[in-house]
Amino acid sequence: MRPEPAFEAPWHAQLFALTVHLNEAGLFAWPDWAARFGATLKQNGLERDLNGGDDYFAAWLETLETLLADSGAAAPDAVQQMRTKWEAAYLRTPHGMAVKL
Repeated sequence: MRPEPAFEAPWHAQLFALTVHLNEAGLFAWPDWAARFGATLKQNGLERDLNGGDDYFAAWLETLETLLADSGAAAPDAVQQMRTKWEAAYLRTPHGMAVKL
């Protein structure tokens, strides 16, 4: 029997890996991350069920962006500019191909 993948989508795995990397690089302590993520899940979970898929990782991304902004590691306008660039790259990439920024 083949095990199910740990992540539903590649971006879930990439976001998880990025967060772990930033923690290991000393950008934030894991207990702080866990507390913030728990608060985001609670906030978002009141409006809808979070199933570990896109909703869960959207909350994960929201938490990471807020954490980076609060720490001064990434200004909100820089994050928005990068998000816009990634969205444009995603939209112009044919289905099944790797997105290139």
